[in-house]
Amino acid sequence: MPKRLQDQVALVVGASSGMGLATARAFALEGAHLALAARSADKLEALADELGPPALACPVDVEDVAAVDQMVGKVLEHFGRLDLLVYTAGTNIPQRSLEVLTPQTWERMIGANLSGAFYCTRAALPPMRRQQGGLIIYVSSAAVQKPDVSGVSYQASKHGVVGLAHGTFREERDRGIRTCVIFPGLTDTPLVLKRPTPTPPEVMAKALQPEDVAEACLFVAALPPRTYVPELVLMPAGLA
Repeated sequence: MPKRLQDQVALVVGASSGMGLATARAFALEGAHLALAARSADKLEALADELGPPALACPVDVEDVAAVDQMVGKVLEHFGRLDLLVYTAGTNIPQRSLEVLTPQTWERMIGANLSGAFYCTRAALPPMRRQQGGLIIYVSSAAVQKPDVSGVSYQASKHGVVGLAHGTFREERDRGIRTCVIFPGLTDTPLVLKRPTPTPPEVMAKALQPEDVAEACLFVAALPPRTYVPELVLMPAGLA
């Protein structure tokens, strides 16, 4: 049987760790040609070696619009097309309350979590328009489903991703371009280590694993182009 993503070209942004790493591995198993993007060149090269040809390491700073454009150009030069973009890149900061949040840390959060998503979307749309098809999956956070103490900069940036996703679909759907926002609950990734107070081990034992989020991305990516999944909420059953 053909694999679910056979010969589709997928750009996974944030592929060096956590959800992005798990998603890249899941897509590769289903036959996708992978472009792997993140800051860490060493980690990307190791992952490309692990996945084997035709995986392509694309080190990039997503907050640099010119670098993002060059990265997508490299993908197109290597593969000739771009079918899937998965944006999992993002960060948080321990100093997140309004009492200690500064303009500099605010900009850092917006840059990594939202501006980077826009820059990648902007660069991916022209080839998808030419192809008259494509799918962009954004990994947001279940923290935006209801107010919490994840920090206003994190909340604002992750809410912004939702607006970016839905607005992009409304503008681009007649060209066959779809979007989806995935909202994972607590997931055992390095980002959890940036919380100001460590999460108790008994809570982390119930958390989602990055592979769970990867399976959600794969589910959406493998659906036929006639389908549209605007949003998908994924929660740890023991913490819901």
